[in-house]
Amino acid sequence: MSSDTPLTVAVVGTGPSGFYAVEHLLKRSPGIQVDLFDRLPTPFGLVRGGVAPDHQKIKSVTRVYEKIAATPGVRFFGNVQVGRDLSRAELLGHYHAVIYAFGAQSDRALGIPGEELPGSHAATEFVGWYNGHPDYRDCRFDLGAERVAVIGMGNVAVDVVRVLARTAEELHGTDIAGHALDALRESRVRHIYMIGRRGPVQGAFTHPELKELGEMTDADIEVRPGDLALDPASAAALARGEDKGVERNIETLRAFAGRPPTGKRKVIHLRFQLSPLDLQGAGRVERMVLGHNRLVATPSGDVRAEATGATEVLPVDLVFRSVGYFGTGLPEVPFDQRRGIIPNEQGRVVTAPGVPATGEYVVGWIKRGPSGVIGTNKPDAVESADRLLEDAAAGHLLAPAAPGREGIGPLLARRGIRVVTWADWQRLDQMEQGRGKALGRPRLKFTSIPEMLTALDGA
Repeated sequence: MSSDTPLTVAVVGTGPSGFYAVEHLLKRSPGIQVDLFDRLPTPFGLVRGGVAPDHQKIKSVTRVYEKIAATPGVRFFGNVQVGRDLSRAELLGHYHAVIYAFGAQSDRALGIPGEELPGSHAATEFVGWYNGHPDYRDCRFDLGAERVAVIGMGNVAVDVVRVLARTAEELHGTDIAGHALDALRESRVRHIYMIGRRGPVQGAFTHPELKELGEMTDADIEVRPGDLALDPASAAALARGEDKGVERNIETLRAFAGRPPTGKRKVIHLRFQLSPLDLQGAGRVERMVLGHNRLVATPSGDVRAEATGATEVLPVDLVFRSVGYFGTGLPEVPFDQRRGIIPNEQGRVVTAPGVPATGEYVVGWIKRGPSGVIGTNKPDAVESADRLLEDAAAGHLLAPAAPGREGIGPLLARRGIRVVTWADWQRLDQMEQGRGKALGRPRLKFTSIPEMLTALDGA
């Protein structure tokens, strides 16, 4: 691209992967023009709507994203939903390239009887609810339940367990949504079961997250010593010492197993090698049937769970399913329904193997599936951005029709879309912080889109 026709890129989604892609493009191609689109008035994706409220330090990564968004040539179009307010064809007609960065917004199902009973919820709903995500603010969870099960052994499952185990005083010092704080203040939860299909070596949680479960102000932790007896394949993997995080996890779990209860009000129970088979109850969840598993080595050296035929019944009143996020597509954009991703090769969107879609790229969870932590998205985004720049150098991008990028604003205005600009977001950000400060909290979020727009227009 020449200085007269700078490279123009649209980025759909403003979570970490989208910002990291933009950061790399700005470094490698000064003068590039980027428009960021988000269906919400607020940026930052799961950093705002997914990271647990008691992990404020992790959220400080948004300072990096703020600097990227403030770069000349970068614009933010909040409250604009691609597929509703703008079509794929319109984006392709206004930009040299489009990057899809909208993550994985749904959840995987367990696929068992009773999964749809009242009292059974996707963990994504609970996480969105306590983080004040507009999609989930009206969800209801029976926190009068005394026994809760969280299915899964990843960091999201740990977050759910930890938020349920926190005291109201601890949560008050976070940016948890006001409606969630009020509900959790009245919580009667006493027993929280975190249940994994495989063993402790295969737990997907990171060590800091696991260790924190043993440091709760008002919750003991229970690990059965017998659950830490390792199968040969797991023991061999541990002995190889290839993953220091797993070694630390096992050390911490063994320390947990040796702890006597201290009489705290709540108890976190970690259970391994169990698969949920059935959720049962008269009109709502009252118990869960669990199948006991043995672990067996696969030819590839991995470990899989195999049913033994033994079962047990666990009385529970509330279940959160945390077995993974799952991607959903956009109208007209290629999508792999089975894998929940946009099909791609090194970040280039493909319509068939080896057939790239000109000018379309993908980053993050909607590229590779929901895996890794925030930092995992950086090399992933760099790869896709490099492919875009290679195609730009080779002249293989789109040739947008005039007036190009500058036509997007007027197009949205004609459709009556209330676009939230970056300056608008900064005002909203300051308002949230001010509301929180008045209550001795870091932030009090606006939790509905009309509420956000009214606050902006009123200000």
